[in-house]
Amino acid sequence: MPTHTMTIDGQAVKGSSTTGVINPATGQVFAEVPDCSKAELDLAMDAAQRAFPAWSRDFAARRKVLNDIAGALMQPPEGLARTLTMEQGKPLDKAAQEVMLTAMWCGYTASLDIPAEVLLDNEAGRIEVRRKPLGVVAAITPWNYPLMLAMWKIAPALLAGNTVVLKPSPFTPMSTLMLGEILRDIVPPGVLNVVSGGDGLGAMMTSHPVPRKISFTGSVETGKKVAAAAAPDLKRVTLELGGNDPAIVLADADLKEVAPKIFWGAFENSGQICSAIKRVYVPEEMYAPMMDILAEMARGVKVGDGLEAGTQLGPINNLPQFERVTELVEDARAHGAHIITGGERIGSEGYFFAPTIVGEISDGVRLVDEEQFGPALPVIPYKDVADVLRRANATHYGLSGSVWSRDPSRGAEVAAQLECGSAWVNQHLAIAPNLPFGGAKWSGIGVENGPWGLLSFTEIQVVNVAKN
Repeated sequence: MPTHTMTIDGQAVKGSSTTGVINPATGQVFAEVPDCSKAELDLAMDAAQRAFPAWSRDFAARRKVLNDIAGALMQPPEGLARTLTMEQGKPLDKAAQEVMLTAMWCGYTASLDIPAEVLLDNEAGRIEVRRKPLGVVAAITPWNYPLMLAMWKIAPALLAGNTVVLKPSPFTPMSTLMLGEILRDIVPPGVLNVVSGGDGLGAMMTSHPVPRKISFTGSVETGKKVAAAAAPDLKRVTLELGGNDPAIVLADADLKEVAPKIFWGAFENSGQICSAIKRVYVPEEMYAPMMDILAEMARGVKVGDGLEAGTQLGPINNLPQFERVTELVEDARAHGAHIITGGERIGSEGYFFAPTIVGEISDGVRLVDEEQFGPALPVIPYKDVADVLRRANATHYGLSGSVWSRDPSRGAEVAAQLECGSAWVNQHLAIAPNLPFGGAKWSGIGVENGPWGLLSFTEIQVVNVAKN
């Protein structure tokens, strides 16, 4: 049975115990990985703390390491994408794309600078605002894009001069452990430590006395626990949490043009994206034709094992999430919603769920109000724009949203009224390494990516020099 090792202080660590990894296409355990103990976590934290002083002093060396990481991932080991597919479920071509995006994110981050700001420089004195690293960063990543979202944390944390202890989701640990193995010969010992384990390990990391920052991507519920655990030690936090993104179609939109984009904005990665479209609002007169187009697309998508040629959508990643999506669809059905297509499990093995379009549903039903994070999309008619904006914003979530219109200016005017971190017009999932990404309300604290994300791994220091 395949296995991989943790990386602690630059060394391979098998761990004192192991835990199984399930292939979501079969529902069966196919590998074993280390289950990090408290003692092993202490070793990783200690290694990161000891490595910090030397690592934090040389910006040029840090930039070179990041460029070397990007180069290594541009030609990754052949098994990395395959392993990602087997543990996460996504089609193999999408897994390979994630590996390339991981390299791209790292390469972009390596190009950034952290300049000092000179506020005063005259005969009397000089005042600079500098950015200093925080120390050890505890990074905890989710199961939907385990490699790319790990790099969203690794690259800026390291470039800023911090050291890192990284824990992937227990549902997708193998590709991240492989990443640690690939980088052992590139990153100095102790600078990047990769450990694996369950939710208990995450709790040990967030309450551990060594880290000065926690960077977490995951659910709102767990994000609140992370924030509470960080509070007694006043650890800095970046929390990238859930979303319930609305897509608002305006009355002038060309449905034949926008409907396919909305479909893939909702169903990419089997709907398992925090910023995917989670609910669609359509003018009443356009509701029926929109439903027809979306349902036809849903019926035509090939769902299957990500290793099979031609697969467009893989399984839901894990049993708890599969059960949640099933529960939300059944709850909608019980409240009178019409399941236009899908709404049921595919096959008897694995966690396959048919792409599902749900109509005759409105606000107040859980599938609309909550984050489904799966291949089920409610479509809701509306009468006027003011009303639909009120409904779109009537949520604790505020990650992103989109507006669709033939008139980009009108679309932008409406999008600006969405209460969310990213407001898109005639597109969705337009995420790039040079753009800040974060949410309003319960969708998170702080941002990732770009210079804004980089600076979130630093602390301000004012250096105020009197010359006379």
